[in-house]
Amino acid sequence: MRLSRLLGLPLLLLLSACASARTPWVEISGERFKVEVADDDAERARGLMFRDAMPADHGMLFLHEREERQAYWMKNTQIPLDILYFDSERRLVSQQRDVPPCSAGDRCPPYPSRGPARYVLELNAGQAARLGLEDGAELHFGPGIPAAPGG
Repeated sequence: MRLSRLLGLPLLLLLSACASARTPWVEISGERFKVEVADDDAERARGLMFRDAMPADHGMLFLHEREERQAYWMKNTQIPLDILYFDSERRLVSQQRDVPPCSAGDRCPPYPSRGPARYVLELNAGQAARLGLEDGAELHFGPGIPAAPGG
């Protein structure tokens, strides 16, 4: 029985490492963020609604079928965010920094991209400033993130 306990710990550690290796991530400006991927209409519509907090090294990545102007809003979002818009080449084309939470339902204002975008990354407010992000910054996808919805 003692041997099985000893073997159980390394197996548990190995399984834990494998699970974290499968966690989707993106990298921007040399920093990695674990992300939830929203690649269908329902996931994109829900986004980060009703969350009280998000770890500093986490975010949400939205994948769109086409590159076009995007507009996001903060309906029922309880944490301030940076909304970063990327084109098909994964270059930063627009930023909305320090976007405040909104509890005004359908009266929440939109936060549009200045140009066409295909990918949108939401991070905790202040991350874009901390990283010194400028338009043109490149977003790198970790393994397992499709280049496009359904891809």
